[in-house]
Amino acid sequence: MNDAAVLMAGDVAPANATETAILSRRSVRGFLPTPIGRMTVEHLLDVAARAPSGTNMQPWRAIALAGTKLDAFRDALAATFLAGGETGKRDYQYYPDPFFEPYQSRRRKVGWDLYGHLGIARGETEKMRQQVAHNLRFFGAPVGLVCVIDRRLEIGSWLDYGMFLENIAVAARARGLDTCHMAVFAQFAGAIRRLLDLDDNAVVVCGVAIGHEDPHAPANRLRTERVPAAGFTDFRGF
Repeated sequence: MNDAAVLMAGDVAPANATETAILSRRSVRGFLPTPIGRMTVEHLLDVAARAPSGTNMQPWRAIALAGTKLDAFRDALAATFLAGGETGKRDYQYYPDPFFEPYQSRRRKVGWDLYGHLGIARGETEKMRQQVAHNLRFFGAPVGLVCVIDRRLEIGSWLDYGMFLENIAVAARARGLDTCHMAVFAQFAGAIRRLLDLDDNAVVVCGVAIGHEDPHAPANRLRTERVPAAGFTDFRGF
C-alpha cells in the first residue's frame, strides 16, 4: 500500500443522508459561541449509545459541560498546561513509540498543514503552546464532553468506545453541528479527575467539542486526505 492515490473531501459522492453526514464530518478547530441546549446534547448521546458493544456492556461514560461549568473547567485545564503541569502523563499510550511509516509522514503532513493555516512556523514554540491551550478550551465550542472509561475494561471495550465516538460525530453532522475529538485531553488525566471529581478508575479517553463551525477560523480551512479503499484493502473473490 502507498499513499500515491488519495481521496479529498468531495471526491466520494454520497448515496444517502447517512453518507452525507459521514462524508461531511471533519475535525473543526474553531466554533461560534451559539449555545447548544441540553435536550440536543442528550439526544445526540442517546443516538450515539446505539453503538454496538460486546455483550451490550456499553463501556462509555461522558461528562457534558456547558455555560459557567465549561468555562471554569477549560480555563483551569489550559492554565495547568501553560504553567507546565502534568503534560504527557497519559493513562494509556495513544501513539507508537517510535513512529514508523507510513504513519509518521501522515502525522507530520496534517500537523504542518494545520500550522500553515494558523501561520505557525517551525520553531515558534510559544505559538504552538497557545494553540494547544486553545485545544484544551474546546476551541471555543459551547459544549464540551470529557469521555472516560473504566480502567479495568479491556481492549474490546475500547473498540466499542470508538464506535460510540464516531456516532456522536455523525449524529451531530446530521443536525448541522460540528465536532472535534481531542486525544490531547488524555495527557491531563490527573488534573481532569481532580477538576471533575472522578475516581482513579476513570481513564480519560478524549475530549469532544460540539457546536457550530466558525467559518472565519483559519484552522477550519484545513482539508485532510484519505487513502482510498484500494490502497488499504486486499480484495479477494470479487
